[in-house]
Amino acid sequence: MTPILLLVHGWGFDASFWTPLREVLGDLESVAWDLGFRRPPRFPPVPAGRPVVAVGHSFGLLWLLHERPLAWHALVSINGFPRFSAGGDFPFGVPSRLLERMMARFSETPETVYRDFMTRCGVRDPGTQGLDHKALADGLKALRHWDGRSRMAGLGTVDLALAGRTDPIVSPDMTASGFAGTDIRWHEDGHLLPRQAPEWCAGHLRRLCDGPLRDRLGGIEPAGAAPGEE
Repeated sequence: MTPILLLVHGWGFDASFWTPLREVLGDLESVAWDLGFRRPPRFPPVPAGRPVVAVGHSFGLLWLLHERPLAWHALVSINGFPRFSAGGDFPFGVPSRLLERMMARFSETPETVYRDFMTRCGVRDPGTQGLDHKALADGLKALRHWDGRSRMAGLGTVDLALAGRTDPIVSPDMTASGFAGTDIRWHEDGHLLPRQAPEWCAGHLRRLCDGPLRDRLGGIEPAGAAPGEE
């Protein structure tokens, strides 16, 4: 049985975020969930009986760890993190005071805060039409308070982490600290790797499906040749 990818986007995006990656996945099937930041939330069903590879981008990885919406067979982080805010045992996170300041500003000028953040991520001319301010505010609270590290330990470590060396949101130190013992693969681009380097991401996803996941489950059909660089 061939695996299927469950794709969960980050804060401020929607399911269309994954379009460049999905276009180069070829025969590797995917389902993209929408957390409702820009449109009503939508969670298309994942076909039963298929090995599931859950893939979270940025906040999407933290959301998967916290919500555990279904059982998966492998977990992949792209520009993600199990914890975002800094703490005594997580010094490389974003300082809490900066997140609290962002939350306070968002309550006053949500669209300005949204545009500033998306621009920092690398999005050109981010639109604000259709924003769900409550969903976005709830997401900021989650970034401030959620810690998925214990859940990650209980579920088994992340199988693969794809990270950007020039990521302006998730620093290399934050990635290394959050994913100790995980297979981390680095790209020179930033926070939007599924858009900036879709072939590279697709290649690593295919290798995971055709290698470690196939060996773990036994007998699944290969996902096909892996495009992109090593």
